[in-house]
Amino acid sequence: MKALVEYLARALARHPEEVVVIEEQYGDRVVLRLSVAEDDKGRVIGREGRIANAIRALVHVAATRAGVRATLDID
Repeated sequence: MKALVEYLARALARHPEEVVVIEEQYGDRVVLRLSVAEDDKGRVIGREGRIANAIRALVHVAATRAGVRATLDID
């Protein structure tokens, strides 16, 4: 899931070298923390959060296939 989020964020960002994804596990729950450059936050979040919600939906599908629960936090 970490690789999926990195791939999507780097494709959207103007500064892909500044994309950082940290994966933390708490039992059967996975928390992905995405950090991007300040001027890329709007591109990753999208209007009214549409892109962020789409990325979260993909993370949810990948987590379901892996048998865990996952959340995505964008810093």
